Amino acid sequence: MSPIASASVTANGLVAEIVRCAAPIARVADALAALSCEASAADSFADVLSNFRQAVRALDAQVPDELDAGQGKEDVLMLLATQFATSAHFMCKTSVDRTRLCAGSIADAELRDELVAGGIDAGDLKGTLGEILTHSDSASVLRRAYEQLLRLRDCLAWEAAVAMAVIETDSSVEKPQATSVLMLLRDHAADGKDVPRVNSTVVAEWRTKLSLLFDPNCPKLKEILEGKKETRRLPKIPKGTRDFGEDKMAIRERVFSMITGVFKMHGAVALDTPVFELRETLMSKYGEDSKLIYDLADQGGELCSLRYDLTVPFARYLAMNNKSAMRRYQIAKVYRRDNPARGRYREFYQCDFDIAGVYEPMEADFEVIKVLTELLDKLDIGMYEIKLNHRKLLDGMLEICGVPSDKFRTVCSSIDKLDKLTLEQVKKELVEEKGVSNETAEKIGSLVEIRGPPLQVLTELRKEGSKFIENDGSVVALNELEILFKALEKANALDRIIFDLSLARGLDYYTGVIYEAVLKDGTQVGSIAAGGRYDNLVGDIVAGKQIPIVGVSLGIDRVFPIMEQQVNERNQVIRTTETEVLVSILGKDLTVAAELVSELWAAGIKAEFKLSTRLQSHTRYANKSGIPWIVLVGESEIRDGKVKLKDISARKEEEVPRMDFAQVLKQRLANP
Repeated sequence: MSPIASASVTANGLVAEIVRCAAPIARVADALAALSCEASAADSFADVLSNFRQAVRALDAQVPDELDAGQGKEDVLMLLATQFATSAHFMCKTSVDRTRLCAGSIADAELRDELVAGGIDAGDLKGTLGEILTHSDSASVLRRAYEQLLRLRDCLAWEAAVAMAVIETDSSVEKPQATSVLMLLRDHAADGKDVPRVNSTVVAEWRTKLSLLFDPNCPKLKEILEGKKETRRLPKIPKGTRDFGEDKMAIRERVFSMITGVFKMHGAVALDTPVFELRETLMSKYGEDSKLIYDLADQGGELCSLRYDLTVPFARYLAMNNKSAMRRYQIAKVYRRDNPARGRYREFYQCDFDIAGVYEPMEADFEVIKVLTELLDKLDIGMYEIKLNHRKLLDGMLEICGVPSDKFRTVCSSIDKLDKLTLEQVKKELVEEKGVSNETAEKIGSLVEIRGPPLQVLTELRKEGSKFIENDGSVVALNELEILFKALEKANALDRIIFDLSLARGLDYYTGVIYEAVLKDGTQVGSIAAGGRYDNLVGDIVAGKQIPIVGVSLGIDRVFPIMEQQVNERNQVIRTTETEVLVSILGKDLTVAAELVSELWAAGIKAEFKLSTRLQSHTRYANKSGIPWIVLVGESEIRDGKVKLKDISARKEEEVPRMDFAQVLKQRLANP
């Protein structure tokens, strides 16, 4: 047998062993992804795992045929072995990165440092891959790749142990009964016993036991892979998303109705756009926030992403449909790949109102801001202020301070963080990360502190000797703001506005007035609404087509918790249905109920029916649901051809002919 043939036999055995071990390890990695992400803000590693599985399938399906084809196919096997080794390396690296994120989220500093220091070094992994790729024959590469597979098993064991430590020590993370995977791991690692205190020694013991558990020959591993304890699992939703039950939906629908009413009062028409757009439409529109866009898998050659906001899709709609003017509103969900926090979600609603078209200076800007004040007044969620600035004034300020024009947008992104960071932290970021000089950072710091009543600040910026009146862009902005402020003053809305030079709105598409609404009562929910003018966005999508647009977006998901709290504090009863009449059958005869309730539905009356021999069951249900009327039907009513109408709030009853009851109820409901 030739050396190559001998090597092929060895390689064949190695391939078989790798495939046998890699398939269950891939399934373990998949199961652990959710657990690890539960313990940290890390994302899944679906792409890396997919590549790993593809490499395993390639070895499993193609290698035997290639080996049988003769020694000339050694290069193919070498390629497949190298691809598998590389994919296993990246699986290890991703696991190590996620483990460090998990460890970094532990509040106990001593334990956190010990876990980070005790992990697998990413540099060693890189060196191992380099050694693998230096071999010149497939058998040698496969032997080292198999060793890499064993190392991956150890990485996953360390990741699982650290994730368990985070969940055990952090009361804000879901507990062991939340997932069957965690229960199985915990039972095996801790021998089913409670852990009084998590320390590095305990975590190291867990790691050892879990590494043995992840051996493909371990019988207990099948419990995880086959889901034998699936009955213990409670389902969950992804981080940054929420369910809304009937009580919350009742408030939500009422709020949406109020908002829609304000939009329609200003002549807006409804618009709906797809939840995802072509990726090329969304990219480069959001500055540094573009990294928060959710990308979708390639479908038929189209690269798509979930919409980040409703503004860019609106501009795309105008461009596609050759519209030069439109007043539109849209209430829909948007998606951002952000780290969830209080008041910050990955899926949330936006309520947008925009005016597109050519108008007199500040005409549309005035109306959009007026709409915002009307919305916030109508919602009655507390005292608020609308911080306002102008993008041309902001650019003028940066030019005055000596910022190069190519750094305007990135500096604006830093200034936009002033609601989260201190001024000193922002200046430090400007110098250390954005390459701005200390002198320039100090100048910016002194100007962004200017804020106050609009007309007063306007006068200050225009006084003799002001650098702003020497800057062409700033002069244009100040003239436009004067028109806007005077119009808002006449509309009794100026007292809600604060002229604030620190407001930057980091999105790249703004070109004129920008604004942001926040609550003043100390409620820490961030901005509840924001918007501005964006005259170039349509032109960015379709070259040569310019449509001026100004709009505002209300972040309603930050408003709902406030309104829910108000409902609880005021002891308000929330009706989850609009049912007006309950047809109560004192018995089990569905045919009687079907006949009566169908007459009410045909008459346009919102009605439900209930079958029960117990009168108390009917009245309790009506009271709980807030249903104002009951149609009571028992044996005597059926015999006499009558029904009994009961007014719950007035506590009155009356008998009416069976043939007339629907019309009588319709009259009672129309004239309460």
